[in-house]
Amino acid sequence: MLYWLTNFSDGGDIFNLFRYISFRAGGAFFTALIFGFIFGQPLINLLRAKQGRGQPIRDDGPESHMSKAGTPTMGGLLILSALVISTLLWARIDNPYVLIVLFVTLSFGCIGFADDYAKVSKNNTKGVSGKIRMGLGLLVAAIAGYWAAVYHPAELTHQLAIPVFKDVLLNLGYFFVPFSMVVIVGSANSVNLTDGLDGLAIMPVMIAAGALGVIAYVVGRTDFTEYLDVHYVPGTGEIFVFTSALIGGGLGFLWYNAPPAAVFMGDTGSLALGGALGAIAVVTKHEIVLAIVGGLFVVEALSVIIQVLYFKRTGKRVFLMAPIHHHYEKKGWAEPQIVIRFWIISVVLALVGLATLKLR
Repeated sequence: MLYWLTNFSDGGDIFNLFRYISFRAGGAFFTALIFGFIFGQPLINLLRAKQGRGQPIRDDGPESHMSKAGTPTMGGLLILSALVISTLLWARIDNPYVLIVLFVTLSFGCIGFADDYAKVSKNNTKGVSGKIRMGLGLLVAAIAGYWAAVYHPAELTHQLAIPVFKDVLLNLGYFFVPFSMVVIVGSANSVNLTDGLDGLAIMPVMIAAGALGVIAYVVGRTDFTEYLDVHYVPGTGEIFVFTSALIGGGLGFLWYNAPPAAVFMGDTGSLALGGALGAIAVVTKHEIVLAIVGGLFVVEALSVIIQVLYFKRTGKRVFLMAPIHHHYEKKGWAEPQIVIRFWIISVVLALVGLATLKLR
C-alpha cells in the first residue's frame, strides 16, 4: 500500500525509498515485530479468559506435557495479524504472487482456527474431522496452484525446475496443479506435526521463510538470475516483503512462545505458516528446494508415516513416540535441548538450500 507513495516522488525525495523492495521489507519486518510486542500480551489475556482450560493435552503424550495444561492456544492469530497487516501495508498488493500467498495463508489459518475452536470449546483433542480439513486444504491448494500457473512466464508454466541442474525442466502438464496441492498441503501438515514443543516450530518456519524470501528476491531480478543461471520469475521479489513480515511476526510470537510457553500457536498458526511456505515454493518454482530448507518438517512428517505404517504391519514401533521430537523426549532429552538442536539443523538445511542457487 505504501508503495503508492512513489506517485508523489520526483526521484530524489523520501518517497522514492518506497520503490525499493529491500526498504519495504525492512519496514514490514519492524512493523510486524512491534505489532507482536504491543498486542501479544493483550491477546494472550483475551485467549486465556475465553478458553478457560486452554489447549487440551493428549493423555497418551509425554508425561512432562501435563504441566502445560491451561496454556491458551490460537496464538497463531498474533502471527497472522502482524503478518497480514504488515504485508498489506508494505508490499505491492497488485502483485499476483503476493495475493496467492496471502490467500493460502489466510485460508489455512481459517481451517486451523476452526480446528482449534472445536478443540477448546469441547475441551477435547479431537477438533474438525481430518477428512474435512484435508478436503478444504486440497481445494485451497488447487486454486493456488492453478492461479500460480496462470501468472508464471510461458516458458515455465506447468514446469518443475530441478535445482543444481539449471537447464532441466520437467513438464508436468495437467499434473502441475495436483503436484502443487501435494506441496502446499504437505507443507502445511508437516509444520503442524512439528508444532509439539515450546518454540520448536516457529523458529524453523522463520528460517525456512528467510531462505525462501531470499530465493524469491533473487528469481525476481534478471541480473541475479543471469549471474546465478536460475529461472527468472518476474514479480516474485515482492514475496521478500511477505517473508520479512513473517519473520518479524514470528519473533514477536516467539517472545511469548519461548519455554515455558505463555501461548501456543495452535493449528491456526502452524497450518497457515506451513501453507505459506508451500505456496512460496510453488510460485517461485522452487518446490524441491522447499524439501531441503524445510527438511526438518519433512523428517517430522516421515517419522509419523513410518511409525503408523510399521505399526500396522508388525504391531511394533520404530520410534518410542512420533513425531520424532517426542521420541527424543522419551529418550530423556530436555525440551530446550531438543528445540535448540532442531533449530541448528534448520539453519544448516537452509544454507544448503540457498547453496543450490549457485551450484551447477
